[in-house]
This record gives sequence, C-alpha cells and structure tokens, in this order.
Amino acid sequence: MTFRKYLVMAGVTVFGAAGDSMLSHGMKQAGNVSLHHLSTLFVALLNPWVAVGILLLLAFFASYMNALSWADLTYVLPATSLGYVLLALVAKFALHEQVSPLRWLGIALISGGVGFVAGGEALTSHGHHESPLLTKDARNGAPTSVPAGTSVATGVER
Repeated sequence: MTFRKYLVMAGVTVFGAAGDSMLSHGMKQAGNVSLHHLSTLFVALLNPWVAVGILLLLAFFASYMNALSWADLTYVLPATSLGYVLLALVAKFALHEQVSPLRWLGIALISGGVGFVAGGEALTSHGHHESPLLTKDARNGAPTSVPAGTSVATGVER
C-alpha cells in the first residue's frame, strides 16, 4: 500500500471517530429530537458541535468512498474498525463516559481481528466473467436474473 492509501485509511478512522464524538457531544447539548417536531431537528443542526460533527462525517464518507474505489469492502470495513479504539478513548477521556471492562475487551477483540484482515491483500483479483446468476437479455443486453437450477449458458433447467 502507498503512503496515500495509508493516509486515506487514517482519514476514514479519524474522521469517523471525531465526527461521531462531536455529534454525540452536540446532541447531548441539543436534547431530544423528534420527527413529530421537526423544529427540534433544525435547532439541533444549528448547534456548532453537531454541525462540525456532520462535516467530519462527510469527510469520513468521502474518505470511505475513496478507499472503496481501490480496495475490497472486506478489507476497508474491518480496517475502519480501528476507529472503535479511538472512539472509546475519546468517549472515556473527552466526553467523560463510562466504558466498562467488557466493552474494552470487545474493542480489543475487534482490533485483534483487524490484524488478521490487514495481513491479506487489499484487493481480491477478479477474472472477467459474468456472475453465474445473471445473463444478458438477448433483446437489449440488459442483465436478467436466472432462476436457481437453470443453466446460464442454455437457459434450460438442469
């Protein structure tokens, strides 16, 4: 992986954890939000912590999309779980939330699992073949699904 790709993955982790933390802090200040009273939603959006949290989560989403453009979901999603460690630390020390030993254990298990994923390839090599459950419609070239038990090549039930 290149330095740029490490930077993108770090962005996914940091932006996600920071955005969630800011949003949590802002929503605790804003109070309850209800879809029955949309004015409460708009008041919450005006809270600076909520607004910054949303911007950081947009940066997370942009980084996440970038990562998915060059790596498999099965690589990117577990790698972003390192954000759980960062999020727990921020929750404990900045937001002064209680993080139980059981939650710390869960976070440690998740982080250990990330080690297994990180050892693999970021992108699975794919051959250029069609999905066995899709075939092209002869009239317009659009994909159509084939019922289970039907040969894709002939369209005849096996």
